[in-house]
Amino acid sequence: MLKIEKASIDHLEQIVPLFEAYRVFYRKAPNPNAARDFLQARLDQNESVIYLAFEDNQAIGFTQLYPLFSSTRMKRLWLLNDLFVDAQHRGKGVSKLLMEQAKILARTTGAAGLSLETEQSNIIGNQLYPACGFELDKEHNYYFWTNDEA
Repeated sequence: MLKIEKASIDHLEQIVPLFEAYRVFYRKAPNPNAARDFLQARLDQNESVIYLAFEDNQAIGFTQLYPLFSSTRMKRLWLLNDLFVDAQHRGKGVSKLLMEQAKILARTTGAAGLSLETEQSNIIGNQLYPACGFELDKEHNYYFWTNDEA
């Protein structure tokens, strides 16, 4: 049976391997110690909301959301920054359950909506998001500045 649970610091060791697999998917070198420290800081400082998907008490997927604010809407937004399901558990609707939980968070916090981005090459994600009610923004340019000193 699948269930979704809001993660706490008690779930840290269950999140780390999923988070690392997610990072490797995006071509980042594994670094479990840094991943643990990063996630612990987000949870300790209440800077993100993480939902874990469980099947038979095993963590099989997660999503991590960060709070943002829209000045023009004068409302909170949530950045759905991370979404990952273990390869052995894909095709079971886990991603959709995690996305629905993110929508519940947006509704219960009075947020204007959810924002996310993914690579154009992410075929599965680019099919999943519209199927979950997300619309591709074709009206705005997306720019990014990289701090080479960080």
